[in-house]
Amino acid sequence: MICSMTAYARCERQEKAGLLAWELRSVNHRYLEMSLRIPDEFRGLENQARDAVKSALRRGKLDATLRFEPAPEMRPALSVDHELAARLVQISREVDGLLFNSAAVNSLDILRWPGVLQVTRPDLEPLHAHALALLQETLEDLVKSRAREGAQLRDVVLQRCDALEAFLPVVRQNLPAVLEGYRQRLHKRLAELDVGVDAGRLEQEVALVGQRMDVDEELDRLAMHLGEVRRVLAQDEAVGRRLDFLMQELNREANTLASKSVDGEVTRASVEMKVLIEQMREQIQNIE
Repeated sequence: MICSMTAYARCERQEKAGLLAWELRSVNHRYLEMSLRIPDEFRGLENQARDAVKSALRRGKLDATLRFEPAPEMRPALSVDHELAARLVQISREVDGLLFNSAAVNSLDILRWPGVLQVTRPDLEPLHAHALALLQETLEDLVKSRAREGAQLRDVVLQRCDALEAFLPVVRQNLPAVLEGYRQRLHKRLAELDVGVDAGRLEQEVALVGQRMDVDEELDRLAMHLGEVRRVLAQDEAVGRRLDFLMQELNREANTLASKSVDGEVTRASVEMKVLIEQMREQIQNIE
């Protein structure tokens, strides 16, 4: 199954303690890289969340965010240590008596003192299992989304393969006519110059040019690489790196073909091939 590395998924679940929601965004990346944003109350499940992502994905950059909206009764409770606050007020007044220009201490100054304002947070550890289960559900949706887009990418690449392969017989069939055209131009040029040349020597020159123009090997390798692209696209695993390598090989053969061309039609065909290869390469950058 070919998967894209670009996808989005979001799942939420209403629990008695509040609303849990996972949001996942993935884009293409050379390796698997993840960024997790988790509320402090759920930090204990971070390693398990990373393991779940590694089990589901092989490549791509993933941004994962867990959001939690607690129910009213699950919100943190605030209380004041009145004894500590009273002692601070008393000490403040004693210090004021030692100063000529004392500064007034207000209630906010007292509340800022460590330990005066106490926050009691509810135990959310029982929710961790629910959060992990919801993450698994969201990952499944993300993988399905990546698979749908991956199928579209595969179809696009296969279409480009067909278009590129259609140029191969055109170039191969055109070469004899190109060589014959060169022979005729050479004859005409020699006739215009009134230069007598041995027929064997002339054919030898044409044969040398034919060797330099021979692109059968390049065409064969192009066909072989295209066949390998189709084979790889049929595999049920991560194939993005393999396809990227094949694009490099296809481009190398197309460049060699262009460098050997002495005919306008062959040159145009090689340029079109390179355009198709670049289009495939752009699509493959998103394949896992």
